[in-house]
Amino acid sequence: MEKDPMRLTRRAILGTTAALLAAPSLARAQARRLDILSHRVHQQVLTQGAAGDLTADWRRQQNAELSWTTADIAPLQDRLLREASLPATDFGIGYLLNSRATPEVGNLLEPLDSLLASAPIEQWEDIAPGLREAMRVGGHTIAVPVRHATNGLFYNKALLEQRGIAAPPRSLEELVDQARQLTFRPSGAAPVTGMVMTAALAAYPVMFARAFGGDFITPDRKLLPDPDAMVKAIAVIRGMFEAGSLPRGYATTTNEDQVTWLQQGRAAFAILPFSRHAQLNRAEQSRFPGQIEAMEMPVSTTSPAGLKMAAAVEFWSMSIPRNARDKALAWSFIRAMSSPAVTTGAARNGNGPVRLSTYADATFAEANPVAKVEAAALASARVPFPAFAEASRAEAIFVEEVQSAVLGRSTPEQAVERTMTRVRPLLPA
Repeated sequence: MEKDPMRLTRRAILGTTAALLAAPSLARAQARRLDILSHRVHQQVLTQGAAGDLTADWRRQQNAELSWTTADIAPLQDRLLREASLPATDFGIGYLLNSRATPEVGNLLEPLDSLLASAPIEQWEDIAPGLREAMRVGGHTIAVPVRHATNGLFYNKALLEQRGIAAPPRSLEELVDQARQLTFRPSGAAPVTGMVMTAALAAYPVMFARAFGGDFITPDRKLLPDPDAMVKAIAVIRGMFEAGSLPRGYATTTNEDQVTWLQQGRAAFAILPFSRHAQLNRAEQSRFPGQIEAMEMPVSTTSPAGLKMAAAVEFWSMSIPRNARDKALAWSFIRAMSSPAVTTGAARNGNGPVRLSTYADATFAEANPVAKVEAAALASARVPFPAFAEASRAEAIFVEEVQSAVLGRSTPEQAVERTMTRVRPLLPA
C-alpha cells in the first residue's frame, strides 16, 4: 500500500514539535553572555530612565546577553576580589571603587594599556584627568572611570540675603567670615549655624588643606607635602568651631545630617557632592526649594598664585578580572558604555558623568542647574587620598587627630606632627 505523503506519523509529529521547541533554545545558546558584578545603580543608569536602555545596541551588535549580579558596596567589592583570586571567573566586568584600587588589587585585574592602544576608548582624554590618574596603579591603567561624586560648597541663598550678604564667598577667608555672620537666631525660628560639616571623613579637612596648597597624601603617596598648609587648615576649622560657626555636635555630625540641616535652614553652608543639588531643593523635603545653590570650594587669599581647588572626588570604574574567560567581549562592553554618547545617556538616566564634554550637552545641562560649576570642579578634582593597603587606618588616624585639634584637645601643630608620626609607617615602601 502506497503511503500518503501528507500523512504524519506520531514519531514525525513528536520530532517536528521537539525541533520547533528547541529552535529558540538553540538561538539563545548561540548568543554569548557577559556576566557583570556591580551595584544596582550601575545597572539602572545603563538600562532605565529618560535615555532608555543604553545597552541595547551593543547587545544586538555583539549577539550577547547581559547577566547582572548586584550587591551593596562592601559585599560587591569583597565578591570582586574573591572572584578575581580564583583560577577563573565567569565575571567579565567588575565595578571597582577608587578606594579599593590598591596595588594588590591591581595585580588581580587585567592591565588595560594594550587594549587602550589597540582598540581605544573614544575621546579617552575627555574623561576627567584626576579620575584617569587614580586608576593608574603599578604603572598600568586597571579600570575605566564611569561614575563620580565630586564635592562642592552648597549655600542657602535666602539666608545670605537675609543677613545682607550680596554674594557667596570668593575666598576661604570670606567663607569663614560669612559663616560667622550666618551664625544667628532668626526671629521666631530655630538658630542657624554658619556651616555644618561632618568630622568623620578625611575629605573635608583635605579640601581645607588644598585651599592653602597643601594635602594629606599626594597621588604619589607623599605624606603631608606642606605641613604648614595643613596646620593652617586645621586652625581655620578649629576657629570656626570656637566661634560657633560649626555645630556643637561637630564630632558626631554625619553626612546625612548635613543634608537635613541645609534643607531645614539650620545651616547656611555645607560641603557635599554636587549630585545632592536636586535633593536639597526638592519642595517636599526642603524648606528652601530653589534657594540652595552650589559653587566650587574657594581657595585662600594666601595660597600660591594661580592655585585651583582640587575638590575631593569618589568614583566607580569598570574593570576586567585578570582571570576572566572572555576579555575581548568585556572590553567591547567597556568601550561602548564609555563612549561620549552613552556617557551622556547614562547622565540623563541619573549617572554622575565622568566626561567633561557631557556637561556641555544642552539636554543634560538644561535639566542640571549645577552642570557648569560641577564641570569646572571635576576638571581638577582628585581623590581625597590614594588607595593603598592601610589607607583606611591612615584615614582614621588623620580624622582622629584633626578632630582632637578642632575640639581643643591638642593644637593644630600637634595634630599634624602626630599624623606624620602615626601614618608614615602605614605607607607603602
